[in-house]
Amino acid sequence: MTRFALSALCLAAFMTSACQAQDDVLDMPEPDVALQAETLADDSFREVPESRAEMQLSFAPVVRDTAPAVVNIYTTRTVQRNMDPFFERFFGRQGPRQQGSLGSGVIVDSTGVIVTNNHVVAGADQLRVVLNDRREFEAEVLVADERTDLAVLRIETDTPLPALTLAQPGMAEVGDLVLAIGNPFGVGQTVTSGIVSALARTEVGVTDFAFFIQTDAAINPGNSGGALIDMDGNLIGVNSAIYSRSGGSNGIGFAIPVEMVRRVVDAALTEGELVQPWLGARLQTVTGDIAASLGLDRPQGALVADIYPDAAADRAGLAAGDIILAIDGVEVNDEPGARFRYAINAVGAESRFRVLRDGDEISVAVPVSQAPGSTDPLRRLIDGRNPLAGVELVELSPAFNEAVGFDPFARGVVVMNVQRGSAADYFGFRPGDRVLELLGARVEEIGDVESLIDGQDDLKSWPIAIERRGRLLERTLQL
Repeated sequence: MTRFALSALCLAAFMTSACQAQDDVLDMPEPDVALQAETLADDSFREVPESRAEMQLSFAPVVRDTAPAVVNIYTTRTVQRNMDPFFERFFGRQGPRQQGSLGSGVIVDSTGVIVTNNHVVAGADQLRVVLNDRREFEAEVLVADERTDLAVLRIETDTPLPALTLAQPGMAEVGDLVLAIGNPFGVGQTVTSGIVSALARTEVGVTDFAFFIQTDAAINPGNSGGALIDMDGNLIGVNSAIYSRSGGSNGIGFAIPVEMVRRVVDAALTEGELVQPWLGARLQTVTGDIAASLGLDRPQGALVADIYPDAAADRAGLAAGDIILAIDGVEVNDEPGARFRYAINAVGAESRFRVLRDGDEISVAVPVSQAPGSTDPLRRLIDGRNPLAGVELVELSPAFNEAVGFDPFARGVVVMNVQRGSAADYFGFRPGDRVLELLGARVEEIGDVESLIDGQDDLKSWPIAIERRGRLLERTLQL
């Protein structure tokens, strides 16, 4: 037999075998589509994973229960155009334009109460909330707090809405499975899974109360304000930030814990505003060197470095040198952790501190109080013939200082504004300058300035000392 005839015989045998195989496939019974649909609709074979062996099971049941409570938030802001004068000459002055952005939110009350990030809604002229079922609502802001980066919204609805249950404090543990639900990049509601990578992250400078849940569930732009839920479908945090050099998810996302979420929502619904507690103690994280100098076997807690007179810490009997080990039964490892644990209490309550003092552990009851002073204090415009004529002065207080970003412990009088063309403008005074001394006398309040300049219209030389951005400036101004 020739090589050609052998090849033809092999080809014929192969084709015969292939045809028989095709016939076998065609003779198979048709799949029962109805039976498959019924099986998929039956949740009896689906369970939330509880062990490594069950990881091949589905998260679908918990997603189905929780996803309807996560919403998309669309905002519109008016932005002024800043054009180069050269372009304005040829194209004319351009008016303001509308800028849109997106984020996510979580329904926490069936009447239409929604929590999201403050940075999602900050500066928005219009807020539009889109539910999971595509219904749309206009939203009003009940509370927006920059310091916690949380905001509470309300939408008007005639029917109860699906809402997430807030998890109990302290329920999340490192290694727990979690789901992140939000609207990344505006593509629509998306669910990602991961674990709790870490708790009590305080090195993230996103809010004044840096104390985050870290997760490797994929979080991207647009997820802000979305839900981080546990396997029981409870809200354990509000997704707030990511660690990324590219702008995309690198597996390090941060969520604001449910303890702070609960505090802000309660304040919005019961008080109508969020009043932050102020301990009135300057704290310092206990480092290895500090621990060694104090005779501690390891770094722990937050060291009390200073006390503001008559503040909550002072009234409770805390003293410089105390080490705060725990607040309300929860250990604190650093200064941000202590501030967070105290801040999740409502003003008027009482917090219990475990303190190390002179080698002994004691329990201290600390009242939860707000910062002394007003966030909008009285302002005074100085006039007359003196170097300060034209400045607007305000007296510092812990409440005002925290509102504008000053050192809460700073006292005295600060320049808020300077009138153009005034004597103060000529001598170079700037907003933020703190007046320490005038004519050799210490300045503690606005009344000191007014009494010192009274009747001094003929004075030529004016010695003055101010603090500017941490630097002491002493000058003698000549009129």
